[in-house]
Amino acid sequence: MNTHRTAHRIVTRAATAAALATALGLGAVHTATAAAPSAAPFADTDPDGGWHQDGLALNAADNKKVDAFVARARRAERSITPQIRAAARLSHADLIGFDQRLKSPDSLKRKVATAMQESPGQTVDASLGKINDAVRFTLQWPAGRYSQGVDSAAGLLSSWGNDSTRWSNTWNRTAGYKAVNSAWRAPRSHQLFEVQFHTPESKAAQLETHKLYEEQRLPGTPPERVRELQEQQNAIFAAVPVPPGAERLTAPVRRLPAPDPARRLPAPARVSVG
Repeated sequence: MNTHRTAHRIVTRAATAAALATALGLGAVHTATAAAPSAAPFADTDPDGGWHQDGLALNAADNKKVDAFVARARRAERSITPQIRAAARLSHADLIGFDQRLKSPDSLKRKVATAMQESPGQTVDASLGKINDAVRFTLQWPAGRYSQGVDSAAGLLSSWGNDSTRWSNTWNRTAGYKAVNSAWRAPRSHQLFEVQFHTPESKAAQLETHKLYEEQRLPGTPPERVRELQEQQNAIFAAVPVPPGAERLTAPVRRLPAPDPARRLPAPARVSVG
């Protein structure tokens, strides 16, 4: 028996458990800003309970469903955040933009209204079901530690029961956005949440191109302007260095517990009497 390897595993498990316990203990402090929204209506809420902004609109019933979705996401965030903080600590990541971990109600409503406008007949429930980033986080490492950090953090999230539902690695793209964007389903609340994995350079490029991207997504943006905005984004992301091995990063494989051997035993044979 390799006692050194066994001891290393024990130490690693102990360190993981300690970091998660510490994060859980500190979770209440850092989720204080995630309190339930005020009962007061949002600035863009109509007198009849509907919503409008930038040429987009939701009727009262759909707006109410989005508000309920926002409230559920805020409750779920309180149990997701401690795991993200523990994964960041163990993988030596910087947790970037922590105060923006909850997508604003207006931003969610713009996303839902845009989806419904682009796909006539699509319900608000179907649109909400496709949203991964009502709760979202960003982990960041220097380029030299990026690939190892992503692999470690994603592996931890998976080992704690979060299911990987989306993994978009765009580091091998010749143009446009560069990073790893992942989506996960939390084991208790079943809330979908997003984790973006960045380097300082890719995060800076994302921030620089954000307004360009938002304008590009507006339904009324002319096609020629859409192309111009994309070219500007391509130029900014082209200057972002690709970390070693980043283009090969893949989603972690969920390791299910081994089946109980007793369940595979054949049933006892019947013994006839008489």
